[in-house]
Amino acid sequence: MLALVLGGVFALVLSFAGTPLFIKLLVKRGYGQFVREDGPESHKSKRGTPTMGGLVFVLAVVLAYFLTHLVMGLTRESSPGVTASGLLALFLMCGMALIGFLDDYAKISKERSLGLTPWQKIVGQAVIGTTFALLALNFPDAHGRTPASLFISGARDIEWLNLAFLGPAIGVVLFVIWANVITTATTNGVNLTDGLDGLATGISIAVFSAYGLIGIWQNSQACGAVRGVEGACYEVRDPLDLALLAIILVGALIGFLWWNTKPAKIFMGDTGSLALGGAVAAFAILGRTELLLIIIAGMFVLISLSVIIQVGYFKLSGGKRVFLMAPLQHHFELKGWEETTVVVRFWILGGLFVVAGLCLFYLDWLVRA
Repeated sequence: MLALVLGGVFALVLSFAGTPLFIKLLVKRGYGQFVREDGPESHKSKRGTPTMGGLVFVLAVVLAYFLTHLVMGLTRESSPGVTASGLLALFLMCGMALIGFLDDYAKISKERSLGLTPWQKIVGQAVIGTTFALLALNFPDAHGRTPASLFISGARDIEWLNLAFLGPAIGVVLFVIWANVITTATTNGVNLTDGLDGLATGISIAVFSAYGLIGIWQNSQACGAVRGVEGACYEVRDPLDLALLAIILVGALIGFLWWNTKPAKIFMGDTGSLALGGAVAAFAILGRTELLLIIIAGMFVLISLSVIIQVGYFKLSGGKRVFLMAPLQHHFELKGWEETTVVVRFWILGGLFVVAGLCLFYLDWLVRA
């Protein structure tokens, strides 16, 4: 477990120390946030706040991951080493961060609140998501376990939900589509949540903490492990390395939250929100907890649903609205809630969703044990 502690500390220090340096660089270059004209009036004061802060914690995560494995290797301590699952999760996170960076840069260079076109984002995310999905079905370990499988998973792979029911080739195609659906949902969910100071960062800390605990438990109860219970063990390829990466993300986000909480000195931008969404998708797919994601990341789901409901009802009703404004956090702002009140209460709800997801995960094990 020394690796988990080191990874979290490395990421926290790198993010905490790197963020103010990046803020100075962005201010010097005049790279500031553009705010929606139709947004809450209180947000007008945020115009010009440095953005693209996600670049700092993404780099902190990558550096901390490899630095931790380097240190563990030099000390000859027990460590899973760099794994296929860890590298794939980093690939999806960094790939989505690149799409977000291009979007943020387009906003800054064009001096408007809109960056890449929707189709440019969709194509970019599809290329990254498809590449990730195809790679995840390769790299079997000594037990023949690949990072991902053709089974849809809940708390583990569900045996009767095999995407290869029409044949292996069709199964691969369906898995690629399924993986892209998950990735698109998570990136959009985090992106929509990133509208108030510290909101998406705080919820993400809770979500990745859950995946850290899940990875630790899956490692202790892995099939073939000394403490693994037959019938309840997990066939996840690299659970401990995924747990390490989750803890590293928690550390990096805590370091970033210091500067991102109200009044935010920097925003994560699409660079950060898409990266976090990609990471969440990677943990769900590689940790074989795809359907459980709906509960663990329930706050992201709820905020996304508020937008879907608002847009759908607006079109069907000829211009009427369910919420004063979507996403959901802005509805409560317009209802008169202070921004800090909205953020803290949504953090609480996000934490409750995480606890519910962990309870369901453990309940699945108890039933099988």
